[in-house]
Amino acid sequence: MRFSDKVIIVTGAGRGIGFACAKLFAREGAKVMISDIDDRQGQKTVDDLRADGLEVTFVHADVSERLDVHNMIAATLDTYDRLDILINNVGITIRGGFLELTESDFDKVMKVNLKGAFLTCQAAAKQMVAQIDEAGVSADVDYSIVNMSSVSAVAASGDNVIYAASKAGVNQLTRAMSLALAPYNIRVNAIGPGNISTDEANDSVLDSTSRDTIISRTPLGRIGDTDEIASIAAFLASSESAYITGQCIYADGGRLALNYTMEKDE
Repeated sequence: MRFSDKVIIVTGAGRGIGFACAKLFAREGAKVMISDIDDRQGQKTVDDLRADGLEVTFVHADVSERLDVHNMIAATLDTYDRLDILINNVGITIRGGFLELTESDFDKVMKVNLKGAFLTCQAAAKQMVAQIDEAGVSADVDYSIVNMSSVSAVAASGDNVIYAASKAGVNQLTRAMSLALAPYNIRVNAIGPGNISTDEANDSVLDSTSRDTIISRTPLGRIGDTDEIASIAAFLASSESAYITGQCIYADGGRLALNYTMEKDE
């Protein structure tokens, strides 16, 4: 198994892409610290995965709060003694017309999506560097950070302005971090999902008109699955991608390559 004895934190793992990542990594032998702000959903995830014999633990964490991030790292070390991989998955959005959005809306999204990414990645990286120093080696370490970006980072829409700006920031944070951490052989990459079938996303595509619009801009003609994003996260976190850092892989069904809409079969 690719992640035997590896210790992994997955933030926002109570549902959706985070849950899919936690499940895949645990099935591949990892010890997974599941982090979420929703205690009930986070514990349900742990119960479900433990029922399958997987090694998972839950910790409450609001990634936008420095102390919560510190406690998340501390809980991981108390439980598993080390940290090898971070899947920084947490993200929120507030949709609305640009002229109607408030300063509070901006601050809330940026605090979670960009500040939270910075706080979490920095704390994880500090722990990884500390482990390198303790071992007295740097060339043979295999640490990885994977951030969850979005196609919205480069293909914006007028009703999702703040989210798009925050994810563009995540992309550049990923690039800059990859350079800062390269001397330690810590790789930093990102994933940019397109439309993925999650509970939150499904709430916005329940009507046929919205679903048709999504399909019209997706050459593969379907909405993606959370397990498909988890598979990319596992690739980027594994030794299979040992020469990849500072990149964002867009899993969007071809959306970014498209400059016209697709005809929908009736």
